[in-house]
Amino acid sequence: MLATKLVDNAYDVALENFDAAADALGLDNDTREMIKYPERVLTVSVPVRMDDGTIKRFQGYRVQHSTARGPAKGGIRFHPQVTLDEVKALATWMTWKCAVVNIPFGGGKGGVTCDPKHMSQHELEHMTRRYTSAILPLIGPQQDIPAPDVYTNPQTMAWIMDTYSMTKGYTIPGVVTGKPISLGGSLGRNEATGRGVFYTIECACEHLGIPLKGATIAVQGFGNAGSVAAQLLHEAGAKVVAVSDSAGAIYNKDGLDIPELIHMKTIAGHVHGFPGSEPIDPAALLAFKCDILVPAALENAVTAENASSVSARIIAEAANGPLTPAADRILESKGAFIIPDILCNAGGVTVSYFEWVQDEQHLFWEAQDVYNRLEKVMKTSFRDVLKIHLDRVVPMRIAANVLGIGRVAEAIHIRGIYP
Repeated sequence: MLATKLVDNAYDVALENFDAAADALGLDNDTREMIKYPERVLTVSVPVRMDDGTIKRFQGYRVQHSTARGPAKGGIRFHPQVTLDEVKALATWMTWKCAVVNIPFGGGKGGVTCDPKHMSQHELEHMTRRYTSAILPLIGPQQDIPAPDVYTNPQTMAWIMDTYSMTKGYTIPGVVTGKPISLGGSLGRNEATGRGVFYTIECACEHLGIPLKGATIAVQGFGNAGSVAAQLLHEAGAKVVAVSDSAGAIYNKDGLDIPELIHMKTIAGHVHGFPGSEPIDPAALLAFKCDILVPAALENAVTAENASSVSARIIAEAANGPLTPAADRILESKGAFIIPDILCNAGGVTVSYFEWVQDEQHLFWEAQDVYNRLEKVMKTSFRDVLKIHLDRVVPMRIAANVLGIGRVAEAIHIRGIYP
């Protein structure tokens, strides 16, 4: 099993990263007080009648970290380890992420503490609708726009959109993104996060002079983002030699057949036992000798305890917060080039913005238009962060946070305080 226990408190990590970037920016204390902490935090009780007739209560959260640059934007995750501090951290990172790619959203996040793997479709629908009803005061296409995250998907978004629309009396597709295409979703949304990861890896390889063709890749977490990134890297001629998911990890020194692996994962639900591969310890995947490591699972995968064993030249953070600050320092000292999460995995929120725009205009784009726009945004944002990294001689994470936090601080200064 992949390690999912939080080694560091995710919110403490988010605040530590903020302070490092704020110091680099020279932000005054007044500005820090205005942008460091969430604007709104909602904790809700979610009672659900289960299939056996009993009522089970779940705990739910929705956090709006910032609306200085636009509506709050962020996913909803269903996971047994969801906590308020985790949701606050993710909402904070979403604020900087939206600002890094310069889209007019702020940061939000939501979650329900549950185990969806042991719930029926009927129970998941009732829980989703009850949770949506509980957070109705916060969400809306001009206020706060949820999206899929861990163990949520387009069907989850359809239930949220329908519940919200029923309370308003008419259909409002723009209340969520990541919806099914038939309900106003955008082409290219499902693979957007993985595509963004791929585009930033392309940029990093170009910057470092590493040929992508023939480069060796290890992917921790073969979900949506990890599998799409692996597919695109495979198509570009890279060798994906190791992959893991929640059921185990596999390895092939000559490279795995990624299209076939995705097919098996779709049918079987796991990568374990893939023909032509050998099983490995999931913890050992992080230490694999490879050119590029893609942590695409959960937070705090790389810590002070295991960072010294990571040998990859490039670490592309497809997950949110996969490296702790202590791990960052160790890897930086080893010369690793880190593509920070708020840049690397921003493809998802970027295409979510594209979906929201299409819903608002009632005019939809072709898939290639989405890909072209996404590539332009991701590569422009990478160059912006890289310039700060080189000019200020700071780590890439601080450079990305400097860019994002600086844009939010500018918006706060221009808007002022009401009343």
